[in-house]
Amino acid sequence: MDYPEISFEDRMSTVDFQVSRRAHIEVDSEICNSCTTRECVHACPANLFVPTTDGGILFNYEQCFECGTCYLLCNKQGAISWTYPDGGDGVTFRKG
Repeated sequence: MDYPEISFEDRMSTVDFQVSRRAHIEVDSEICNSCTTRECVHACPANLFVPTTDGGILFNYEQCFECGTCYLLCNKQGAISWTYPDGGDGVTFRKG
C-alpha cells in the first residue's frame, strides 16, 4: 500500500499541545552533568534536550510527544523523572 507523502509541517499541523503549568518531566541537572552518553539528546523525537557548553542539559517539556523515550533510556541513571501531564493537558494527535 502506498501512502501519500506528507511534509513534516503538515504532520505537525495535526498536533496540539496544551501546556501544563506543572512540568511532567523533571531533569536532575547534577546527574546530567556527569552523564557521558547523552541518550536523551539523541533519542528525543521532539529534540527537547539540548546539551550546554558547561556540560549540562537544557530541557523544554512544552512540546513533548509523551513517548517516554527519554525516561526509558535514561532511567538507569535516575536523571529523569517522568509522569503524564495533568488531565486535559499535554499532546493531542488529531487525525489529519
